[in-house]
Amino acid sequence: MLQIPVVYQGNVSTALVRTGELFRDAVRQHAAGLILVHNHPSGDPQPSPDDLHLTAEAVAAGRLLDVSVLDHLIIGHDAYVSLRDRGIPFERVGAT
Repeated sequence: MLQIPVVYQGNVSTALVRTGELFRDAVRQHAAGLILVHNHPSGDPQPSPDDLHLTAEAVAAGRLLDVSVLDHLIIGHDAYVSLRDRGIPFERVGAT
């Protein structure tokens, strides 16, 4: 089943995200994977250092929970960035 839960709503400059809460609905629904998506109100979809850090933490947590993080999309005004397309590793170690 496909769901699009809103986990966090930030303000114009930040959203404090607790990694464990990103997986709450996925674990409850027995999801095999999830895609993280957020927007940058500035309109520039380029990933920040915090975005990259959150992605790395989410991928590590997903490995522990057996829920794959498939991608992390950042939405801007007329564009988006896929961290998977940017070469961020999402695969499990030893996955085929």
